[in-house]
Amino acid sequence: MKTLWCCGLGVLSLLAGCGTSTPAAPEGSASSAAKLQAVTIALNWFPEAEHGGFYAALVHGYYAEAGLDVTILPGGPNAPVLQQAAAGRVDFAVDNADKLLLARAQEADVVAVMAPIQNSPRCLLVHADSGINSFDDLTRQTDFTLYMSSGQPYAQFLAKRLDLSRLTIAPYAGSVAPFVLNPKSALQGYSFSEPFVAQKQGSRPTLLMVSDLGFNTYTSLLTTGRQQLRDRPELVRKVVAASIRGWRKYLDDPTETNRYINEQNPEMELDVLEFGARDLQALCLPAGLTADQFGEMTAARWDTLAEQLIEIGALTAGSSASVAYTTEFVAAPE
Repeated sequence: MKTLWCCGLGVLSLLAGCGTSTPAAPEGSASSAAKLQAVTIALNWFPEAEHGGFYAALVHGYYAEAGLDVTILPGGPNAPVLQQAAAGRVDFAVDNADKLLLARAQEADVVAVMAPIQNSPRCLLVHADSGINSFDDLTRQTDFTLYMSSGQPYAQFLAKRLDLSRLTIAPYAGSVAPFVLNPKSALQGYSFSEPFVAQKQGSRPTLLMVSDLGFNTYTSLLTTGRQQLRDRPELVRKVVAASIRGWRKYLDDPTETNRYINEQNPEMELDVLEFGARDLQALCLPAGLTADQFGEMTAARWDTLAEQLIEIGALTAGSSASVAYTTEFVAAPE
């Protein structure tokens, strides 16, 4: 559920002191903030379950144990976090793989170093009693509305692969209400948020996972600028290791972290966060990936995504994903 929030200001203020940092340690302690290295991590959206592992590393002190005083900066619609990381205005940024490749095409030299969410949560919600159980079923509907941000890469991919001509495409307004009120509709969402909210409002949604069509982007990537990779590799190594530790903790026991996320974003209620943390289990550790392989990335996945973005015209022919990521800081697959 894409909730609008930023420190109660009502407007996006990404880098104007709006963030969360490591709680102050007792004066004179070994982990005193004065002895820690300051690090900023900018999120692509407002604090949610999709950022849970980064917040867990903050809440449970894993960043501090690594000698880091981390500030997590909330994002929002169109927050240019990848560009900020490429320019060195933040140390790290969190965003999705398709957005990273598009940012690189605009000369933002930013690199993915860890992928916590392996399988994309991107989905379309349809009503359970609609008889729609597949994307083919969806394309056969008439007098039917699809609430979707048509400019997003996944939406362009759907339009390329499916015949959506019978559907009315309406803008996604950041709310499940239009879907709940309209039985002849579908709605874009993330599997760990919008479905639960729709259920709370009396709907019974069925999910069509976009990844089932092959568009499966790594989500909530930890990224950094090329210069930082070159100049401060040990810092990158520390942040990646502590973040992976945080994600493992979040998947194992999200309770304390969810309370903290709720404090940062009160509209993200605890029951929604709890649902999200459960759903993330299978997305972060899908079949075939062990806990020891957490955060890994493969060339095949990146190459496929680049080819799909070329197919929809978002990247130019010949674009390569090989410089968009590094496996130096996570274990390489066998």
